[in-house]
Amino acid sequence: MPAEARLVLRWPALLLGLLALLWSAAPAVARDLHVSRSAAGAYRSVQAAIDALPDRGGVIRIAPGIWREKLTIARDGVTLIGTGRDPQATVLVYGDSAKSAGGTFNSATVTASGDDLRIANLTIRNDWWLQPGNPPSQAVALSVTGDRAVITRVRLLGHQDTLFANKGKGGRMARQFFSDCYIEGHVDFIFGNAKAWFRNCHIHGLAHSDVWYTAQSRASADEDSGYVFDRCRLTADPDARNVSLGRPWRDHARVVFLNTRMDAPVMPEGWREWYPGTSNRLPTTDYAEYRSSGRGAAPAARAAPSRQLTREEAAQWSLRTFFQGDVRWISEGLEQVR
Repeated sequence: MPAEARLVLRWPALLLGLLALLWSAAPAVARDLHVSRSAAGAYRSVQAAIDALPDRGGVIRIAPGIWREKLTIARDGVTLIGTGRDPQATVLVYGDSAKSAGGTFNSATVTASGDDLRIANLTIRNDWWLQPGNPPSQAVALSVTGDRAVITRVRLLGHQDTLFANKGKGGRMARQFFSDCYIEGHVDFIFGNAKAWFRNCHIHGLAHSDVWYTAQSRASADEDSGYVFDRCRLTADPDARNVSLGRPWRDHARVVFLNTRMDAPVMPEGWREWYPGTSNRLPTTDYAEYRSSGRGAAPAARAAPSRQLTREEAAQWSLRTFFQGDVRWISEGLEQVR
C-alpha cells in the first residue's frame, strides 16, 4: 500500500489521539468549590464561586460566617450548602428593597432562575427593614423561579415579601420543594405563582398591623400551580395583628394546608380579600384545609368559598399526585445535600 494511502487510513486515529492529548492538557473546571475567608484555595466570596462553576453547575460549600452579598444564580444545577453545624451558622444577607433596587423583583438577596437548584443548611436574609432610616418596602430574601428546586433546612428571613416562589421566564411552570425550613415575615411573605410544596416547615408571622402568610398568584383556572403546606406549623409574634392564612394576589390563587398546626391567632375567617371592600377575588380562589389544629384552626368559621377537605379529597393533594408522579428529582435533591 502506498505511503499516502496508509497516512489517509491512519488520519482518524491520529486526530483522535491529538484531541485526547488536548483534552488531557486542558485545565479541568471544578464542580465542587469552597467559600471561606481563610482556607487555602477557597473562594473569598459566594458569587465568585458561583461564577466559577461550569455551565452544568456544581456544588459550593460555604463556611460559617456572615456573607453580605447580593447573589445571582442563573445557570442550572447549582447547589449551595452551609458547612456549619446548623443553618444559623452560615448567613447570606443583603439589604435591598423595591425602593432602592427599582422594583420588588430586583430586591432579592438571592435571585435563582436556574433549574435543579439545591440549597441546604444555611440562612438567607434581607435586612432592609432592620436598617435605621429605611422606609417600609418590599424586600425579598430569596427569589426562586427555576424548575425542580429543592430547598431544605434553610432559614428565610425578611419582613414584606420574604420568599418569591414563582414561575420562570415566559410563564414556564416551576416546581419547587421546601422541607424543614423556617420562613418569617409579615405582609404577603410567601408569594408568587410556582407549583410549590412545603413539608414540615415553620412559618412565622412577625409583629405588624396586618400579617398575611401567603399571596399566591395563580391567574387563571387552568394554570397548574399552587402552594401546598403539609405538616407545617404556623406561629406569630405576640404583637402580630389581623393574622390570616393569605390573600389572593391574583383571581385564582390556590393554597392548601394539610395537617398544619396553627399556633397563631389566625382570624376565624382565615382568608382575606386583596383589597377589602374594593376587589372581589375570593369567589374564584381555591383555598382549602385538611385537619388544621391549634388555636388558629376554625373550620366552621372560614370564609367562603374556602373549604374543608374530606380524607378522600385530601388524598388528591398528596405529594406524588401534586407533582403528577414525577418526584424523583425531590429524592435525588435531598440525597445530594444530605
